[in-house]
Amino acid sequence: MEERFICENITSNNEGHLCFAGQDVVKLAEKYGTPLYLLDEDRIRERCRTFNSAILDCLGENAAIAYASKASSFKEIYRIMKSENMYVDVVSCGEIYTAAQTGFPLENALFHSNNKTDDDISFAMDNNVGYFVVDNEEELFAIQKEALNRKTVQKVLLRITPGIDSHTFAAVSTGKVNSKFGSAIETGQAKRITETALSQKNIKLSGYHCHVGSQLFDADVFTRTSAIMIKFIAEIKKSLGYEAEILDLGGGFGVKYLFEQPTVDIKSIILSTVDVIKRLCKSENIRLPKIIFEPGRAIVADAGMTVYTVGTVKRIPNFINFVSVDGGMTDNVRYAMYKAEYTLLTANKMNEPCNMKANIVGRCCESGDIIQKNVPVPESIQRGDIIACLTTGAYNYSMASNYNRIPRPPIVMLKGGDNRISVKRETLFDICALDI
Repeated sequence: MEERFICENITSNNEGHLCFAGQDVVKLAEKYGTPLYLLDEDRIRERCRTFNSAILDCLGENAAIAYASKASSFKEIYRIMKSENMYVDVVSCGEIYTAAQTGFPLENALFHSNNKTDDDISFAMDNNVGYFVVDNEEELFAIQKEALNRKTVQKVLLRITPGIDSHTFAAVSTGKVNSKFGSAIETGQAKRITETALSQKNIKLSGYHCHVGSQLFDADVFTRTSAIMIKFIAEIKKSLGYEAEILDLGGGFGVKYLFEQPTVDIKSIILSTVDVIKRLCKSENIRLPKIIFEPGRAIVADAGMTVYTVGTVKRIPNFINFVSVDGGMTDNVRYAMYKAEYTLLTANKMNEPCNMKANIVGRCCESGDIIQKNVPVPESIQRGDIIACLTTGAYNYSMASNYNRIPRPPIVMLKGGDNRISVKRETLFDICALDI
């Protein structure tokens, strides 16, 4: 069974049970119930340290790693990020508020979104968010107005669209000219918004941000993007006399959902990208800006696992098999949204051969409530068995819903052989708590 373990924090024991972060998944399901989100805290911290050491080795203090909160946002995440000396990026008042509740230093936060409302802008300034990542001129003017009213100066990065096609799935590709995000270089809008930002008295333009896609497994997209961005910075210096202090290259580092996918070499990608930046800065005669990367998925994805209990098993001879579980699109909507691929294992029968294929489906009243199709499972699979979906630390809890009025699962953190609840299981009372 060893070949099915796509991450080193996954094993099996002598009882034929799946183990995660060294702990028996079946026993965790018995203790906490299902559906259940598990998160390996040691793995999260190891990933933070890998990114931080890679960037510091290349650039010293002239760099930062910002965790992309949208991947998974709850209090314990920000406590971990604070203790690991990470920046964070946030995209809503909810994420800002959650981080603030833990004492995270929000001067080390970057506030994203293509449509910040006036209330969002005010709330972020109330909480002393360090940088606004500005998507468009309307937002720039709104920030200027609020900063003027407060008699303060707000630091911003401008989100620039470099025109790169990352060749990833369209729903997660964000660097092309026709993206809803940012100001494009090739249309002249990037230069124009730079001029506008420089003319605003209550705005300090600190530099540029870009992000071109997700699930990137090598340095190619990062190096191509860097080349475009450094040349843009050099052009702006020549034409406007402004030289960027910060270049934020966003995130997009890939993670392994299936055994056949490659393992990403984080240090190699960062080293290759920084080498290109240093060489181009020298040739373009510009100073080396502070470099920021914003990994989210790559920090938490393979630190996560979702555990379910099998309900009904429906066999349709010569057609298809269905294995229904007690979760579904309410806790993992990614297959329904864009056919995301996952590895699933029968956690209590790891020693049995997987000689049958089945669609693992959820409990929602929706035909599209599918977690994964054509999953190898034991022929003996039955009600009460435990199914584990691997690599669910990113975009599962953060995208969870109460569709069909189903409560969301708890998050249990695993660390050094211990386990604890970090987010409580929602109750039926919670479901109606806001109803009048």
